[in-house]
This record gives sequence, C-alpha cells and structure tokens, in this order.
Amino acid sequence: MKEISLYTIAFLGGIFLAVQAGFNSQLGNYLKQPVFAVVVTSFGSTLFGILLACLLTKKAPTTTLLVNVPWYLWFAGALFSMLGISFYFYTIPKLGISKVIVLGLCGQLLFSFLAGNYGWLEVPVELITPKRVLGIGAMIIGILLLNMK
Repeated sequence: MKEISLYTIAFLGGIFLAVQAGFNSQLGNYLKQPVFAVVVTSFGSTLFGILLACLLTKKAPTTTLLVNVPWYLWFAGALFSMLGISFYFYTIPKLGISKVIVLGLCGQLLFSFLAGNYGWLEVPVELITPKRVLGIGAMIIGILLLNMK
C-alpha cells in the first residue's frame, strides 16, 4: 500500500506542477515579464511553505545542522527552479501548455535517466538497462507524436 500512496503523490505532484505552470504563465502574460512572475510566485511559495512547515514540523532544524549544509545547496535548487519556471512561463503562451509540459517531461526523463545511472546529485543509482532504454524510447516517440500537427 505504501508504494501505491507514493505513486499517487508523485502523480498528483505532476498534475499540480502542470496547473501551476498554467496559472503562472497567465501571471507572466499579465505582468509582461515572466521573470517577475517567478519572483511573485516564489514569494507566495515561501509563504505557503512556511505555513506548511509550521503545521507539519515538530522540531525546527538546529543551528549546527543548518551550518553544516554546503553553501551551494542553499542556492543551486533555487537557481534551477527560477530558470525552469521562467522557461515555462515564457514558452507556454507561445507553444501551449501540453507541448511545454510534454517537452519539459522529456527533459526531466532524460536527465533523471542519466543522473540515476551515474548517481549524480546523490540520487539512488538506477542503472541503465535495455528495458529502461526501451521505455525512454517509447516516451520520446510519444512526445514526438503528441507534438506533431
């Protein structure tokens, strides 16, 4: 049952990211500036994150724990998040949400395929196998079919 719950949460996360992309591309259109829309969205995410952390966290991280975090981990995820979201905000009004999400998913799949195989970013190793190559190939064919006119 635990695995099904995790799959469901991951699936819902994908839906939420697609919904988020649609709303935030509208915000970027209204503001005529996708990067400013990312700033507004990030501020809102920070507020919701603080609220959720206060509701769900029993104990805050200690100062010792915070000081031991490598300096780049405080900023690297935020940089890639800002760039990825900005790219989405910029391209959704031009290409449409389904194409952007499908192309973004393709990028995520290919990167995660390599990162998993080599253990990049300290993720669990998932070696490239013929079955996984076939699966990625099927996804890429699907992406091409979805984007054909």
